[in-house]
Amino acid sequence: MQNDSEQKERQRWMGILARAPLEALESVWQTVAGKPGYTFLRRPETATVMVRARTGGQGRPFNFGEVPVTRCAVQTDTGFSGCAYVKGTRRRHAELAAVFDALLQDRAARSEVMAQVIEPLAGQLAEERRRSSEKTDATRVDFFTMVRGE
Repeated sequence: MQNDSEQKERQRWMGILARAPLEALESVWQTVAGKPGYTFLRRPETATVMVRARTGGQGRPFNFGEVPVTRCAVQTDTGFSGCAYVKGTRRRHAELAAVFDALLQDRAARSEVMAQVIEPLAGQLAEERRRSSEKTDATRVDFFTMVRGE
């Protein structure tokens, strides 16, 4: 059983792996030294999930629509299991995310994988968010009302 801090840490790295572009995961995978062998516990498969929303974030929930999600589960030759759920239909993305999750389960290798994989991906995602925010801010229009003095 994981404690709260381990659970939050795993949620963080799984979120980063799920949001990272496939191309970034592929390039990082090429740099991993001593890649472990792995077998599929569940081959990548795609299905849809219903997304629920609330009007204004506080209203009554309603079914917003369906989103494709691909899941995968692997076990490394060293005995660690990893799983991943990623938005979209890219099976390789789910596979790599599951393998990295399995690698991160190994406490002996975790700090190295965090430094070489997760932190660079987190930085890349933060930079993309910053650029997107700047682009959005550049098109923002501030409306104001002038009060007429009578």
